[in-house]
Amino acid sequence: MEQLMLLFLLLLGAVVSVPVGERLKLPAPVLMTLAGIVLALLPFVPNVEINPDYILPLVLPPLLYASVQRTSWRQFAANLRPILLLAVALVFVTTAAVAFVANALVPGLPLAAAVALGALVAPPDPVAATAVAGQLGLPRRLVSILEGEGLFNDVTAIVLYHVAIAAAVSGTFSLPRAALELVLSAVVAVAIGVALGWATNKLIGLLGDATLQVGLTLLVPFVSYVLAEELMGSGVLAVLVTALFIAEYAADADDVMGRLVNRSFWEIVDTLVTGIAFGLIGLELHNAISAASGRWPEWSGWAAAVVGVVVFVRLLWLLPATWLAKRLHDRRDYEEEIPVSWRETVVMWWSGMRGVASVALALAVPLTMDDGSPFPGRDQIVFIAFGVIMATLVLQGLTLPWLVRRLGVEADAEAEEAFEQELALRATKAAKARLKEIEAVEELPEEAMEQLMRAALDIGMRINPDMLDDARKEQLAGRAKKMKRLRAIRGEMMSAARHEVLSARSEPGADPEIVDRVLRHLDVRSLR
Repeated sequence: MEQLMLLFLLLLGAVVSVPVGERLKLPAPVLMTLAGIVLALLPFVPNVEINPDYILPLVLPPLLYASVQRTSWRQFAANLRPILLLAVALVFVTTAAVAFVANALVPGLPLAAAVALGALVAPPDPVAATAVAGQLGLPRRLVSILEGEGLFNDVTAIVLYHVAIAAAVSGTFSLPRAALELVLSAVVAVAIGVALGWATNKLIGLLGDATLQVGLTLLVPFVSYVLAEELMGSGVLAVLVTALFIAEYAADADDVMGRLVNRSFWEIVDTLVTGIAFGLIGLELHNAISAASGRWPEWSGWAAAVVGVVVFVRLLWLLPATWLAKRLHDRRDYEEEIPVSWRETVVMWWSGMRGVASVALALAVPLTMDDGSPFPGRDQIVFIAFGVIMATLVLQGLTLPWLVRRLGVEADAEAEEAFEQELALRATKAAKARLKEIEAVEELPEEAMEQLMRAALDIGMRINPDMLDDARKEQLAGRAKKMKRLRAIRGEMMSAARHEVLSARSEPGADPEIVDRVLRHLDVRSLR
């Protein structure tokens, strides 16, 4: 019961942290981590008891799926080079650097265990990076790269981690075998992701009802992850491919209710699961500190050294990598999004916060070896990992807004507005073209045609009023004012209708199911 109450507290905190974070201009994940730390320090709050084997499969699939909803495969393809430099190459470099330092500093820590430590602290957290970037109004190109890095670096790091753990537990390591496992893991994951994505899109088309469609999408990430892991593939990559396939080949443009329900549902899931995950990070810190028990100075020194390696390796890698990407971009004119100044590079560097994946992997380090002896350096690995997570997530998360303001890095509002205006114009032209096609085969009254042409223009005007010239703006301003008043009156009429229907719920003999069906009809009509 105590564990259940703790879960409800974290869920409440997840909801409350969003408006509080917006008011304080701080990322919600950072606030939830701090809340978890506060809870962990209270004597009456029980220790968290979660099987480490369940953390990754329960937390990562919904978070990854929700993150992919905000991007597309074409965006990944366009930014493949900078993403690979960060998500693959940087993870390998960070893992190697941390393993070298940890193996040299921590007495009795085998090289394989040091590599496992390097792999679990190497990947920046996609959830934290996206949450921070979304609140700070960063340029879209930076957000795209951070999202791509965050989604793909987990794949690389988790595979590296599993190879290192297997080598540490068994005491043997074969580079060719590890490389083969890496390739097979990726192939299996991609195959499962594509197959499951295709099957899901077919099922979504058959189900029809928005509620059932969303229920299916909730199950799919978990099925994709577990199935890939059972077949020796990468669960994270499988979820990523599945989500990208579903988003890329989403079927019906006219499925308005499906899109609205799906978006709302996944925003709720994203908020709640993110809150729980980062709250658990704070709560688990208590257990990591307890493991040190009197060896604080020495262990803290090791953690500080690894934090320095993680932070500065990222900077030392980003500077030449960004320069190289920019040179290749200028020479070959690729359509990719890269940092265009040293200020943006610095913001990308300071955005490398560690989070959910690092916690899950740290807690999943085995307790014993194959021969039954204790896993060497497990307590030190967990302590150092939490030191890195706290330093990067809390310190960088709290100071990143200040850094962004100080450097003056902000979204290109003019470019975004121009693209929005272009889309508004394209939408208007498409509506007019369809109207002319209908007019060619049907005889429509002149008055009706005028109304429909105005409606076509309204489509674009409501998306972006700036698409009109000054004369048209003035001409339509008066009509817009009248239409606004008419809409307000219609809204009041629909509100009266909804209140009347809802009041019938408390009447004797009223069937609540029928009341809800009529109310849903009114709600849908109000949306339209």
